[in-house]
Amino acid sequence: MRLAVLVLAAATAAASIARAADTAPVQVMIVGTFHFSNPGHDMHNVQVDDVLLPEYQAQIARIADGLSHFKPTQIDVEWPADLAHDRYALYLAGKLPPSRNEVVQLGFRLAKQAGLETVHGIDVDGDFPYDPVDAYAKAHGMEPLLQAENDDVEKEVQGITAMLKSSGIGPTLRSMNDPARVSRSNAFYRTMLKIGSGTDQPGADLLTAWYRRNFLICANLVQLSRPGDRIVVFYGSGHAFLLRQCVTESPGFELVEPNGYLSQ
Repeated sequence: MRLAVLVLAAATAAASIARAADTAPVQVMIVGTFHFSNPGHDMHNVQVDDVLLPEYQAQIARIADGLSHFKPTQIDVEWPADLAHDRYALYLAGKLPPSRNEVVQLGFRLAKQAGLETVHGIDVDGDFPYDPVDAYAKAHGMEPLLQAENDDVEKEVQGITAMLKSSGIGPTLRSMNDPARVSRSNAFYRTMLKIGSGTDQPGADLLTAWYRRNFLICANLVQLSRPGDRIVVFYGSGHAFLLRQCVTESPGFELVEPNGYLSQ
């Protein structure tokens, strides 16, 4: 009888552990970044020195060491799925040519350090219909509003460039991922709602396209996750606000602040 009781107790405990594992929250850390390789694809672009230089490689190594304390079980990056999968395999095999891209420098480095067999590319292409916004502003005397918003963004980008030169990559990423700063970064998109009237709403169309892309990205993140995962997501900082919002509002997910792990 005693043996049966012990067996039942062990089975009950095992079942409880299994249920806990099935309902464990997915912890997600969104690390907003600048583009390390100067691709020049955005309207406003940070200017970055060669991150393959030894001093920057040492800084990036410290960043990866800090993030490794989160003990990630999954890394998501701003590349299409097949590209991330194929190039990470080459990276692990030591066959990937030197790359300055932040996906490689941060995402692949941390994934290898964490012993992960794959890196998930969760990017989704999308439209950014800015030209109709610009045309409407010019036709309706709203150029000063649009110019002021672009000036603010350019000032922010120049500040990041200056901080990189004076303080290095780690402190710059910490500054970019401060929650208050992330929140302020969404002001440009919401201001676009002022540009339009009646049935002609180019600002709202721009915002809708931007939101659609980001929620498709977040859908990939959510669908690739499993209960108990600890996910680090590396993405251009412009996406951070909406990705953080999506994680925060998704049942079963918890947002983890990167600045608790990013190096000083």
